[in-house]
Amino acid sequence: MVRVAAEPRSSVGQRLGLRGSDDPLDLNSSVALVIDQDTNEVLFSKNDAAVLPIASLTKLMTGLVIAEANLPMDEQVTITSEDVDVYKGSSSRLTVGSTLTRGELLHLALMSSENRAAHALGRTYPGGLQQFVRQMNAKARELGMFDTRYVEPTGLLSQNQSSARDLAILVSVAYQRPLLRDLSTSPSHLVDLGSRTLQYNNSNRLIRSPEWDIGLQKTGYISEAGRCLVMQAKIAGRQLIMVFLDAAGTLARVQDAERVRRWVEAQGNLQLHAVRPQG
Repeated sequence: MVRVAAEPRSSVGQRLGLRGSDDPLDLNSSVALVIDQDTNEVLFSKNDAAVLPIASLTKLMTGLVIAEANLPMDEQVTITSEDVDVYKGSSSRLTVGSTLTRGELLHLALMSSENRAAHALGRTYPGGLQQFVRQMNAKARELGMFDTRYVEPTGLLSQNQSSARDLAILVSVAYQRPLLRDLSTSPSHLVDLGSRTLQYNNSNRLIRSPEWDIGLQKTGYISEAGRCLVMQAKIAGRQLIMVFLDAAGTLARVQDAERVRRWVEAQGNLQLHAVRPQG
């Protein structure tokens, strides 16, 4: 008997026809936005008002709410059965009963997109998970992120949705928090669970590239959202915010980011040549 592989579920962006959109850089991502953080100048945009599932980009708001709550980062938090993913059945090396500090959970959620870590952060928030989600949405409204809705802190549910415009706001605000900058751009982290030590690596391969100067980042993926990426990065002397949503293929979002970086650098070189004095 020959088994036929199941067709991958199409993303929301694909169903909306966004993947057929052309752009000057021939990006794979259905949605893209590049903004100068200092001047708010839009350098590049593609479907930036489209509201789509954002997968684990959700965890950036999770991190912001935790950081602003000023909760003790050294407080011990134990992973429980409530933190197990019942939406997608995703795996985790944080077994039920594992105890970490809140700071370590935040580190793993931002750096390597650990779902149980993010859920435990919301579950142990004062008032519980529902109060945490209310605070996520309240913060979004406070920031003017009116295209955004959160239903849980991991991004596993496709009802967590936003637009590139809103996510650019979130990246800019999160960047003001040194804790979020440091944890999201950490290349790796060792977690000592007593009986064993686990090594976690950053989910964004660009963190290790010498060609990049990244100040804050977050990746995301569920089938409904495609491959997603947000970053704050310094390119050609400019502080930029970059948003990529609904890319198809494992390397697509990284390739899009590289294409944008080279384009911005080329634009910078053209400007330098244009203003260079003659003689």
